[in-house]
Amino acid sequence: MRGTDNDQRLGPVRTVQGGEISPKQMRMGMLLLVILTLLSGIWLIYESFGNHWIKEIVFLAFGLMAIVASVKYTVGKKSYGYAGFGDIFVFVFFGLLAVAGTYYLNTLSFSWSVLLPAATLGFFSTAVLNLNNMRDMENDLQSGKKTVAGRIGYKAALRYQVLLIVTGFLATFVYILFTFQSYWEFLFLITLPLFIANLTGIYKVNNQKQLDPYLKKTALGTLLFVVVFGIGLLL
Repeated sequence: MRGTDNDQRLGPVRTVQGGEISPKQMRMGMLLLVILTLLSGIWLIYESFGNHWIKEIVFLAFGLMAIVASVKYTVGKKSYGYAGFGDIFVFVFFGLLAVAGTYYLNTLSFSWSVLLPAATLGFFSTAVLNLNNMRDMENDLQSGKKTVAGRIGYKAALRYQVLLIVTGFLATFVYILFTFQSYWEFLFLITLPLFIANLTGIYKVNNQKQLDPYLKKTALGTLLFVVVFGIGLLL
């Protein structure tokens, strides 16, 4: 709607941009997903808390905040994604709130140490966003979208990417040191070479369009990290 996703954009063609679906269909799809998210979220909250209505209201508010944040990323005149705050919101909602909130819903308890693996997921999710913004930074700036990558420049964004991945691994490593029960808990480290190879490849890129495969690899690497980390905890 703002013209950011245009012919100069280096990433894959977006569905509305390419005419595959209309703006009206996109809005209806978003509304449907909001409804499904609310229904499943309310069900989970009820299963967790029963008749503890204060806790239910608090977690329902968290869920509504997440929905609003997902929409306001690009929608509206004051969308925070265009002002460079996307990284902060992704870190909070994909990391801290998602992991710590899910932990509390399932255990009805909270430990500050849980914020460490929660931060890891926040850092890795932000790394996916940063790669996306690095790929599209020139077109974004021309369209008035001032992301973190666009503000700090390509080379600094590369260093930022390394910092996100390294800090993510360190956060989980420290968590295991605090809660150590078995050496299996360090199983997540087998994914480290994949992330290193990914970062090495990113540094060798000489065309921003070539970043697209690494964006997908970072997302899939994050998924693999989560699975392996979970297995390590179970073992």
